[in-house]
Amino acid sequence: MRARPPRSCTVASLAALAAVPSAALAHGPEEAPTLATAWSLSPWFLVPALALLALYLLGLGRLWRRAGPGRGVSPVEATAFAAGVLALFLAAVWPLDAYGEWSLAAHMGQHMLLLAFAPPLLLAGRPMAGIAHALPRAWSGPLHRAVAGVHARAVAGLAPATAAQAAVMGLWHLPAATAAALADDGVHWLMHGSFLLAGLWFWAALWHRVREPSAGVGPALVAIVVVMMQMGFVGALLTFSRRALYPVYAERAPVLGLEVLADQQLAGLIMWVPAALPYLIGGLWLMRQGLQRAERRQAGADVQAAKALDADQRGNSGQDIGKSGK
Repeated sequence: MRARPPRSCTVASLAALAAVPSAALAHGPEEAPTLATAWSLSPWFLVPALALLALYLLGLGRLWRRAGPGRGVSPVEATAFAAGVLALFLAAVWPLDAYGEWSLAAHMGQHMLLLAFAPPLLLAGRPMAGIAHALPRAWSGPLHRAVAGVHARAVAGLAPATAAQAAVMGLWHLPAATAAALADDGVHWLMHGSFLLAGLWFWAALWHRVREPSAGVGPALVAIVVVMMQMGFVGALLTFSRRALYPVYAERAPVLGLEVLADQQLAGLIMWVPAALPYLIGGLWLMRQGLQRAERRQAGADVQAAKALDADQRGNSGQDIGKSGK
């Protein structure tokens, strides 16, 4: 999706766009992109994304200076956040957003980055822990409490989060919905935003199941299976269909030199295989957490049983001594 600056932009947005060569913004649906021109430089994405990244890096630097490197947010978590930002960049800035108007496979890759890859990586990076240290203390406290309240309500609704993810994945991949998104920038941004928000909601609920010792992992595993089954069904439908299901791409894919059915099959494989990996990894992690919690509960029960047996044996020994004394 190409950048179409609104009539009223912020000064920062105009300054950022003014520094970009006009050729970078010139490509559109009438001209197929190349890797050199496949840039989507919309202030509606760049301004909040760069602000989020700047706040995170500033807060992370302050946190590590005060508490020591790796404290509060580990290097692994910071790397996960960086990988999440990279996934957003590939999906919304370069090159998939531009190629997604011409190739269903590129569009599917963009969707899967926004839905399945970027959200868990961003959440794993503990963004609020970093951003809170970048803000004044008078702001960070209320913001943290507000985000904690939203997070608590969000993670409590694993079933609605799963339903939202399934609805977003299913409805936006209907041919009519895809055509509408390609025809209107506003609808296209709505599509991308809904993918990202649904992914954040779903993965936040799953992270709660991983991090909260008292939370059961069974419902989360069911949610992952439901999502993977839907992805497998849609992916198989695209992969094995013998006719082009998206007329808009039947017209555009050949301009890039792509065979229409091959492009559609590749899109199905992207949804079917690589996009399922985060859910598979999340499911395996949840199973590991569940087994560890079961082992800890069993170990605790064994200790209590051993203590009870020892106390019973001591009581019986005391009774035997009392009888022998008589």
